Parts: sequence; structure tokens; C-alpha cells
Amino acid sequence: MSRLALRIAYDGTHFAGWQIQPRERTVQGSLEAALAKVCKQRIRVHGAGRTDSGAHALGQTAHCDIPQDKIGVPWRRAFNALLPADVCVISAHWEDDSFHARYSAKSKIYSYTLWTASEYVIPQRRPYVWPTGPLDIEAMQRVARVLLGRRDFAAMQNAGTPVANTVRSVESIRHCRGSREEEVVWYISADGFLKQMARIMVGCLVQAGRHRLEAEQMETILDSGDRSRAPATAPAKGLCLERVLYRESGDRDGWG
Repeated sequence: MSRLALRIAYDGTHFAGWQIQPRERTVQGSLEAALAKVCKQRIRVHGAGRTDSGAHALGQTAHCDIPQDKIGVPWRRAFNALLPADVCVISAHWEDDSFHARYSAKSKIYSYTLWTASEYVIPQRRPYVWPTGPLDIEAMQRVARVLLGRRDFAAMQNAGTPVANTVRSVESIRHCRGSREEEVVWYISADGFLKQMARIMVGCLVQAGRHRLEAEQMETILDSGDRSRAPATAPAKGLCLERVLYRESGDRDGWG
């Protein structure tokens, strides 16, 4: 078997998330179905992380082990000929057996897009933005600074996936204007994310932008470790996995 690494983009609107689920349409399931057609056997695809139902990706990373008699297949072309229109393989290349899409990852970057006009959302952007109305960006930045650094983020985790510990390092939180003047895009980079952590953090930022959460309150919530004290989780549709970075420098940072 030879290890194939993939960079994948998808529109999550009509997927029940990344991970295979019984009787649900998932990204992992679509990739494995395409693999099975070429290899005539079931092959597991391992993703860098699970994205929620409705969330999107421009740079999801995955790997799978390909039988030796299929290593000559032009895999990017093969996947894209078989995959549905809302998912595609951007790149495919061979890695050594030590590479693991999840466990070799150094950090991940998520984006979240907010729509700040109060009276309308254009139809073309509705599946990809959270309509919040006007926001105080400076107030959001003050709360964002509290969320930076290495600490216990138990208060930023929704129930569902047990983890050994809830300590993570948030490396950066920054914002920029989106593709339209009504959009603000926040980018969050961390060495790992707890279940729906990025969406909860965005929920906190939006509450700050509405003058309903101050930096001091954010600090108290984090120190408490109590999820019930944090604001509601932001909708999945504004979230996009932008990129996964790996421990070794060089080509991997370019494609992953």
C-alpha cells in the first residue's frame, strides 16, 4: 500500500459534515465511494479534522492507502471525475507511511464570514455567511485578544466528542474585509480545535460586537471552564476550513 495525501475543497451546504454517518450524505463517504469504484474495495479516508454539517472547506487535508496495482492512476483526475459537484480534490501526491492527515498536523486555520448589512443578504452569499447586522469591530478585537494564547478552552467546547484534555494554543485571530463591503471575515489559527470551538469563539466575538460581552467577562468565562456561561454557537454555514499546516516545512505547507 502507498499513502496518498489529498487537499480537498467542498461546499458543505448539502453535506451532513465530514465524517461518515449511516444514511447521511458526507464528504468522507463521497471520497470513499469514489475510491471504491476505482480500487474495487473499501478504503478508509482519514481527514485532518471533522467539519460540521453545513460547514465548508477550501483546504481540508486527508490521506488514504492505495493498493500497489493502482499507484499509476492519475488520482486527482480520477477523484474529480467521480465526485459530486460540491466536492473536489485540489491536489494529490504521495507521502511516506509516517504521514497522517490528523496526527501530523501542526495547526489549522479556519475562517468565518459575517454579513453586517441589517436589511438584506444577497442570495448568492446566503449559504456562506452569518447575517449579524452592524458590529463594533474594536470591541470584537478586545475580546479576540483574550482568546489568544495557550490555555484551557473547556468553556469553548460543545458536548459530543470526548478528549483527553482541553488545552489548546490559539495562535492568531484577525479580521479583514470580505468579497463584498458587507462582509467581515475572521481568521482563527490554532494548534487544534475542540468540538465547535471555532464557532463558539465567533459567537463570543459577535456578542462583543453587539456590546453584550466585554473582555473582562470573556476572561471570567474561560477561567470557569463552563460551556453554559459562553454565548451561543455561531451557525455552521459561515465557517470554512482554510488550511492545515504540518510539522515539516516545505512543500506540505504549500499544498496543505
